[in-house]
Amino acid sequence: MEVLCPAKINLFLHVTGRRPDGYHDLFSLMAPVSLCDRLTLRFGVPETGLTCDHPLVPENETNLAWRAADLFFTALGQYAPVHIGIDKQIPVAAGLGGGSSNAASVLMALNRHYGHPFSREHLMRMGLSLGADVPFFIFGKPAIATGIGEKLVPYENVIHYHVLLIAFEFSVSTAGVYKNLNLGLTNCKKIIKSFSLKKQGFDVAHYLCNDLETVTASDYPDIILAKKSLVDHGAKGALMSGSGPTVFGLFSDAETAEKTGRSLSQNGKWAVYLANLIG
Repeated sequence: MEVLCPAKINLFLHVTGRRPDGYHDLFSLMAPVSLCDRLTLRFGVPETGLTCDHPLVPENETNLAWRAADLFFTALGQYAPVHIGIDKQIPVAAGLGGGSSNAASVLMALNRHYGHPFSREHLMRMGLSLGADVPFFIFGKPAIATGIGEKLVPYENVIHYHVLLIAFEFSVSTAGVYKNLNLGLTNCKKIIKSFSLKKQGFDVAHYLCNDLETVTASDYPDIILAKKSLVDHGAKGALMSGSGPTVFGLFSDAETAEKTGRSLSQNGKWAVYLANLIG
Protein backbone atom coordinates (compact mmCIF):
# COMPACT_ATOMS: atom_id res chain seq x y z
CA MET A 1 0.00 0.00 0.00
CA GLU A 2 1.36 3.42 -0.99
CA VAL A 3 0.14 6.69 0.55
CA LEU A 4 1.13 10.33 0.25
CA CYS A 5 1.78 12.40 3.40
CA PRO A 6 1.37 16.17 2.86
CA ALA A 7 3.28 18.86 4.70
CA LYS A 8 1.48 21.75 6.43
CA ILE A 9 2.01 25.45 6.88
CA ASN A 10 0.65 27.76 9.56
CA LEU A 11 -0.97 30.79 7.91
CA PHE A 12 -1.04 32.31 11.35
CA LEU A 13 0.05 31.02 14.74
CA HIS A 14 -0.81 32.86 17.94
CA VAL A 15 0.34 31.35 21.25
CA THR A 16 -2.39 32.19 23.77
CA GLY A 17 -0.87 30.74 26.94
CA ARG A 18 1.17 28.10 28.69
CA ARG A 19 -0.58 25.08 30.24
CA PRO A 20 0.29 23.37 33.54
CA ASP A 21 1.35 20.24 31.62
CA GLY A 22 4.05 22.20 29.77
CA TYR A 23 2.19 22.44 26.46
CA HIS A 24 1.02 25.75 25.00
CA ASP A 25 -2.46 26.78 23.91
CA LEU A 26 -2.65 28.00 20.32
CA PHE A 27 -4.91 29.75 17.89
CA SER A 28 -3.68 28.84 14.44
CA LEU A 29 -4.85 28.50 10.86
CA MET A 30 -3.24 25.39 9.42
CA ALA A 31 -3.34 24.26 5.80
CA PRO A 32 -1.94 21.17 4.08
CA VAL A 33 0.30 21.68 1.05
CA SER A 34 1.18 19.43 -1.86
CA LEU A 35 4.79 18.79 -0.83
CA CYS A 36 4.52 15.16 0.23
CA ASP A 37 6.45 12.22 1.62
CA ARG A 38 5.58 8.84 0.11
CA LEU A 39 4.96 5.91 2.45
CA THR A 40 4.96 2.29 1.40
CA LEU A 41 3.41 -0.27 3.77
CA ARG A 42 4.19 -3.95 3.20
CA PHE A 43 2.21 -6.62 4.97
CA GLY A 44 2.98 -10.31 5.51
CA VAL A 45 6.55 -9.57 6.59
CA PRO A 46 8.38 -11.55 9.32
CA GLU A 47 8.73 -8.57 11.67
CA THR A 48 7.90 -4.90 11.91
CA GLY A 49 10.53 -2.58 10.51
CA LEU A 50 11.05 0.86 9.02
CA THR A 51 13.42 2.26 6.45
CA CYS A 52 13.91 5.83 5.29
CA ASP A 53 16.16 7.42 2.69
CA HIS A 54 16.95 10.43 4.92
CA PRO A 55 19.94 10.05 7.27
CA LEU A 56 18.37 12.11 10.09
CA VAL A 57 15.20 10.03 10.31
CA PRO A 58 15.38 7.20 12.90
CA GLU A 59 14.66 3.71 11.60
CA ASN A 60 13.54 2.27 14.93
CA GLU A 61 10.77 2.37 17.54
CA THR A 62 11.33 6.07 18.20
CA ASN A 63 10.02 7.02 14.75
CA LEU A 64 6.48 8.43 14.92
CA ALA A 65 5.35 6.25 12.02
CA TRP A 66 6.54 3.09 13.80
CA ARG A 67 4.89 4.27 17.03
CA ALA A 68 1.66 4.91 15.11
CA ALA A 69 1.64 1.31 13.86
CA ASP A 70 2.19 -0.02 17.40
CA LEU A 71 -0.59 2.23 18.70
CA PHE A 72 -3.01 1.06 16.03
CA PHE A 73 -2.41 -2.63 16.66
CA THR A 74 -2.68 -2.15 20.42
CA ALA A 75 -6.08 -0.51 19.94
CA LEU A 76 -7.09 -3.21 17.47
CA GLY A 77 -6.24 -5.94 19.95
CA GLN A 78 -4.16 -7.93 17.50
CA TYR A 79 -0.68 -7.52 16.09
CA ALA A 80 0.57 -8.15 12.57
CA PRO A 81 4.06 -7.16 11.44
CA VAL A 82 4.26 -4.37 8.88
CA HIS A 83 7.20 -2.77 7.11
CA ILE A 84 7.06 0.99 6.61
CA GLY A 85 9.19 2.60 3.92
CA ILE A 86 9.48 6.41 3.89
CA ASP A 87 10.55 8.30 0.79
CA LYS A 88 11.34 11.62 2.47
CA GLN A 89 10.59 14.78 0.52
CA ILE A 90 9.45 17.05 3.37
CA PRO A 91 12.43 18.68 5.12
CA VAL A 92 13.13 17.23 8.57
CA ALA A 93 12.61 19.27 11.78
CA ALA A 94 11.54 22.20 9.63
CA GLY A 95 8.16 23.33 10.99
CA LEU A 96 6.23 21.50 8.27
CA GLY A 97 4.92 18.57 10.31
CA GLY A 98 6.52 15.79 8.27
CA GLY A 99 6.86 13.28 11.12
CA SER A 100 3.32 13.95 12.30
CA SER A 101 2.01 13.54 8.76
CA ASN A 102 3.80 10.19 8.47
CA ALA A 103 2.20 9.01 11.72
CA ALA A 104 -1.26 10.16 10.66
CA SER A 105 -0.90 8.43 7.28
CA VAL A 106 0.11 5.16 8.94
CA LEU A 107 -2.95 5.26 11.21
CA MET A 108 -5.27 5.98 8.28
CA ALA A 109 -3.65 3.41 5.98
CA LEU A 110 -3.83 0.64 8.59
CA ASN A 111 -7.42 1.59 9.37
CA ARG A 112 -8.29 1.26 5.68
CA HIS A 113 -6.40 -2.02 5.33
CA TYR A 114 -8.24 -3.57 8.26
CA GLY A 115 -11.71 -2.52 7.14
CA HIS A 116 -12.13 0.79 9.00
CA PRO A 117 -12.50 -0.50 12.57
CA PHE A 118 -12.07 3.04 13.93
CA SER A 119 -13.84 6.30 13.09
CA ARG A 120 -11.90 9.38 12.02
CA GLU A 121 -12.57 10.94 15.43
CA HIS A 122 -11.16 7.85 17.16
CA LEU A 123 -8.05 7.97 14.98
CA MET A 124 -7.61 11.66 15.82
CA ARG A 125 -7.74 10.88 19.54
CA MET A 126 -5.17 8.13 19.02
CA GLY A 127 -2.98 10.47 17.00
CA LEU A 128 -2.98 13.14 19.70
CA SER A 129 -1.04 10.80 21.99
CA LEU A 130 1.73 10.82 19.35
CA GLY A 131 1.88 14.57 18.76
CA ALA A 132 -0.22 17.72 18.73
CA ASP A 133 -0.15 18.02 14.90
CA VAL A 134 -1.17 14.43 14.15
CA PRO A 135 -4.95 15.03 14.46
CA PHE A 136 -4.73 17.83 11.89
CA PHE A 137 -3.29 15.51 9.25
CA ILE A 138 -6.08 13.00 9.90
CA PHE A 139 -8.57 15.88 9.63
CA GLY A 140 -7.03 16.55 6.23
CA LYS A 141 -8.19 20.07 5.33
CA PRO A 142 -7.51 23.71 6.24
CA ALA A 143 -8.62 24.28 9.81
CA ILE A 144 -8.58 26.65 12.73
CA ALA A 145 -6.68 24.82 15.47
CA THR A 146 -7.07 25.65 19.15
CA GLY A 147 -6.08 23.92 22.37
CA ILE A 148 -2.65 22.44 21.76
CA GLY A 149 -3.68 22.08 18.14
CA GLU A 150 -6.12 19.18 18.54
CA LYS A 151 -9.39 21.16 18.46
CA LEU A 152 -10.11 21.68 14.79
CA VAL A 153 -12.78 23.62 12.92
CA PRO A 154 -12.74 23.53 9.10
CA TYR A 155 -11.93 26.79 7.35
CA GLU A 156 -13.36 27.02 3.85
CA ASN A 157 -12.13 30.45 2.76
CA VAL A 158 -8.44 29.86 2.10
CA ILE A 159 -7.52 31.11 -1.37
CA HIS A 160 -5.61 28.47 -3.28
CA TYR A 161 -2.26 30.17 -3.53
CA HIS A 162 0.87 28.75 -5.04
CA VAL A 163 3.35 28.19 -2.23
CA LEU A 164 7.11 28.54 -2.44
CA LEU A 165 8.90 26.95 0.52
CA ILE A 166 12.48 27.74 1.51
CA ALA A 167 14.18 25.24 3.80
CA PHE A 168 17.63 25.60 5.29
CA GLU A 169 20.59 23.41 6.19
CA PHE A 170 19.87 23.86 9.91
CA SER A 171 16.95 22.52 11.95
CA VAL A 172 15.39 23.73 15.19
CA SER A 173 13.98 22.15 18.31
CA THR A 174 10.27 22.84 18.69
CA ALA A 175 10.52 22.36 22.46
CA GLY A 176 13.44 24.78 22.61
CA VAL A 177 11.57 27.46 20.65
CA TYR A 178 8.55 27.26 22.95
CA LYS A 179 10.81 27.30 26.00
CA ASN A 180 12.39 30.55 24.85
CA LEU A 181 9.09 32.22 23.93
CA ASN A 182 8.23 35.26 26.05
CA LEU A 183 4.43 35.30 26.14
CA GLY A 184 4.51 38.96 27.12
CA LEU A 185 6.14 39.82 23.81
CA THR A 186 3.89 37.88 21.42
CA ASN A 187 2.70 40.18 18.65
CA CYS A 188 -0.13 38.30 16.91
CA LYS A 189 -2.91 38.90 19.43
CA LYS A 190 -4.14 42.21 18.01
CA ILE A 191 -3.87 40.97 14.43
CA ILE A 192 -5.76 37.74 15.04
CA LYS A 193 -8.41 39.32 17.29
CA SER A 194 -10.36 40.56 14.28
CA PHE A 195 -10.15 37.24 12.43
CA SER A 196 -13.52 35.71 11.56
CA LEU A 197 -14.36 32.21 10.40
CA LYS A 198 -17.01 33.79 8.19
CA LYS A 199 -14.59 36.18 6.49
CA GLN A 200 -14.57 35.82 2.72
CA GLY A 201 -11.07 34.77 1.76
CA PHE A 202 -7.85 34.99 3.73
CA ASP A 203 -6.28 38.44 3.79
CA VAL A 204 -2.58 37.64 3.40
CA ALA A 205 -1.47 41.22 3.93
CA HIS A 206 -3.28 41.45 7.27
CA TYR A 207 -3.27 38.03 8.90
CA LEU A 208 0.10 36.40 8.19
CA CYS A 209 1.65 36.27 11.68
CA ASN A 210 3.60 33.77 13.77
CA ASP A 211 4.45 34.39 17.43
CA LEU A 212 7.29 31.86 17.24
CA GLU A 213 9.06 33.58 14.36
CA THR A 214 10.90 36.15 16.46
CA VAL A 215 12.31 33.39 18.68
CA THR A 216 13.72 31.31 15.83
CA ALA A 217 14.72 34.25 13.63
CA SER A 218 16.76 35.80 16.44
CA ASP A 219 19.15 32.84 16.11
CA TYR A 220 18.87 32.38 12.34
CA PRO A 221 18.83 35.65 10.33
CA ASP A 222 18.40 33.67 7.09
CA ILE A 223 14.71 33.46 8.01
CA ILE A 224 14.24 37.23 7.69
CA LEU A 225 16.39 37.33 4.56
CA ALA A 226 14.31 34.58 2.93
CA LYS A 227 11.05 36.35 3.77
CA LYS A 228 12.33 39.59 2.24
CA SER A 229 13.56 37.77 -0.86
CA LEU A 230 10.16 36.15 -1.40
CA VAL A 231 8.27 39.43 -1.07
CA ASP A 232 10.80 41.26 -3.28
CA HIS A 233 10.15 38.65 -5.97
CA GLY A 234 6.38 39.10 -5.91
CA ALA A 235 4.99 37.01 -3.05
CA LYS A 236 1.76 38.40 -1.60
CA GLY A 237 3.21 37.65 1.82
CA ALA A 238 5.81 35.46 3.53
CA LEU A 239 6.03 33.81 6.94
CA MET A 240 7.89 31.17 8.92
CA SER A 241 5.86 27.99 9.42
CA GLY A 242 5.37 26.49 12.88
CA SER A 243 8.48 26.67 15.02
CA GLY A 244 10.53 26.93 11.83
CA PRO A 245 12.86 27.33 10.31
CA THR A 246 11.12 26.83 6.93
CA VAL A 247 9.75 30.02 5.35
CA PHE A 248 6.95 30.12 2.79
CA GLY A 249 5.76 32.70 0.32
CA LEU A 250 2.26 32.86 -1.16
CA PHE A 251 1.90 33.66 -4.86
CA SER A 252 -1.26 34.29 -6.82
CA ASP A 253 0.10 32.88 -10.08
CA ALA A 254 2.20 29.84 -10.87
CA GLU A 255 4.52 31.57 -13.34
CA THR A 256 5.80 34.09 -10.79
CA ALA A 257 6.21 31.35 -8.17
CA GLU A 258 8.18 29.16 -10.57
CA LYS A 259 10.39 32.03 -11.72
CA THR A 260 11.09 33.01 -8.12
CA GLY A 261 11.88 29.41 -7.24
CA ARG A 262 14.49 29.22 -10.00
CA SER A 263 16.04 32.49 -8.86
CA LEU A 264 16.19 31.74 -5.13
CA SER A 265 17.44 28.18 -5.63
CA GLN A 266 20.72 29.70 -6.79
CA ASN A 267 21.47 30.28 -3.12
CA GLY A 268 23.32 27.07 -2.37
CA LYS A 269 22.29 27.09 1.29
CA TRP A 270 18.56 27.19 0.54
CA ALA A 271 16.40 24.29 -0.65
CA VAL A 272 13.38 25.59 -2.58
CA TYR A 273 10.12 23.67 -3.08
CA LEU A 274 7.09 24.67 -5.14
CA ALA A 275 3.71 23.47 -3.86
CA ASN A 276 0.04 24.36 -3.68
CA LEU A 277 -2.39 24.78 -0.81
CA ILE A 278 -4.67 21.74 -0.45
CA GLY A 279 -8.23 22.25 0.66
